[in-house]
Amino acid sequence: MADTIGFIGIGFMGAPMAANLVRKGFEVLPWDSRAEVVDAFAKDHGTALPEGIENLARASVIVTMLPTGAIVREALTAGGDHSLAALLAPGSVVIDMSSSEPVGTQQLAAELAKRGVALIDAPVSGGVTRAVDGTLAIMIGSDDDDALARAEPVLKAMGERLFRTGGSGSGHATKALNNLISATNFTVAAEAMIIGRRFGLDSDVLIDVINNSTGRSFATEVPIKQHALTGAYGTGFALGLMAKDVQIAWQLAEALDMKAPVGRQVHARLLEAAEKVGATADHTRAFAAWEQE
Repeated sequence: MADTIGFIGIGFMGAPMAANLVRKGFEVLPWDSRAEVVDAFAKDHGTALPEGIENLARASVIVTMLPTGAIVREALTAGGDHSLAALLAPGSVVIDMSSSEPVGTQQLAAELAKRGVALIDAPVSGGVTRAVDGTLAIMIGSDDDDALARAEPVLKAMGERLFRTGGSGSGHATKALNNLISATNFTVAAEAMIIGRRFGLDSDVLIDVINNSTGRSFATEVPIKQHALTGAYGTGFALGLMAKDVQIAWQLAEALDMKAPVGRQVHARLLEAAEKVGATADHTRAFAAWEQE
């Protein structure tokens, strides 16, 4: 019998991921801070409608897909002895698919282990399109092989490529470093496009040259070409979350007594854009903010 899954975070990414679990035969108990989102998901997918987050304690696996590690901790541990973490049965597994801080993940994993609950970090890459298709790339960190074996069918229902990255926190570290590269590519590609426009180059010609040359990247092929230049601004990845992931990466470097000057500068540029267009705006709107400088 498939595990019952408590899914916390029914957002742009979480909703299609949870929907894929339903389609693969799992019983899903959805939860989100926005009651109307949970109501809509339950209606659309025929799931139960929990009265409170504590009702997810009957699930054997909890999946979190939330904006930050701090919010993940709050969702699991708020309420002390009456928290979801305290109510989960020993042997339960929590899979944090958010982009959380690696050190915080290790600390939370140690706390949950004292209750007999395993924490697996399993952040994703691929965006909303691959969340809908169930073809996400998933980076998996865990110190518990038995818990990972329990989690694998759940992860396979949402992802096409599963990468075992190492022990606790390693999945979140891998995700942050991937997003550091992605955000850096986007930031410098936007800078190049804006310089080209100021010089009088045709943006469509310039981006096609780049995408057929050595400057090509995912950032130039999708966020820049399909969203920033067209004004679609619909990747589903918020500017504030991109900045947060870059911050996680450079702070990880500093925790390791290393410098990360590029990461710090990219983070600063993203924050400058967020001040103009808002942290909740699609990250591709940063292009418009920078172009106005």
